[in-house]
Amino acid sequence: MKIYILADMEGIAGIRMIEQVRIGSAEYGPACKLMMADMNAAIDAAFAAGATEVVACDTHGGGGQVALAEMDARATYETPNARRIMPSLDRETAGLVLLGHHAKAGTLNGFLDHTMSSESWFEYRINGQAVGEIGIEAAYAAHFGVPVIAVSGDAAAAEEARALLGNVECAVVKHGIGRNRAHCVALPEAHQRIRAAVSAAVRDVRRYTPWAPALPATV
Repeated sequence: MKIYILADMEGIAGIRMIEQVRIGSAEYGPACKLMMADMNAAIDAAFAAGATEVVACDTHGGGGQVALAEMDARATYETPNARRIMPSLDRETAGLVLLGHHAKAGTLNGFLDHTMSSESWFEYRINGQAVGEIGIEAAYAAHFGVPVIAVSGDAAAAEEARALLGNVECAVVKHGIGRNRAHCVALPEAHQRIRAAVSAAVRDVRRYTPWAPALPATV
């Protein structure tokens, strides 16, 4: 059973201010280690729940946050390319885990809420429905018949995921205070929540369905 994990950075446990997600800042390096801790918790949970293959990918800033020496050696790693945000996601993939995700642009108390670019994107709609990156990635995965089975991030991201996808496991690891600060759950508890969500999703992966917009679609 193949499980795909796509990690963003804003929703990673312990990340609570914008400086941590800015490549090149003094806080960025330690924040990458926080991402690795979340990713390894998710990878381990997936294997423990029955996965036979796990592919991990990070999408923040085009990828590159993952330190391979620190990643669970049972998983494989890839970065997005110009044509495919999850290059090896295919019809053999049983489920997609969106790790460290955030709410769409304009979400009240969504920590670092945005949709792709806070500088140039205001709203993204599929068939008239406003969605964020969770929806964009869910629709992409649905092209291959793959459902989103679990999401981790702040409370606003979890609420968005449940409203859009319905049946999905969520791990809330922080609560936004306005847009630029967050109250974070202690790391051991946050990692336990990620493990619990991923484990539950992988163990019962057949009960999830892809979020597939009607085609032809208008974006």
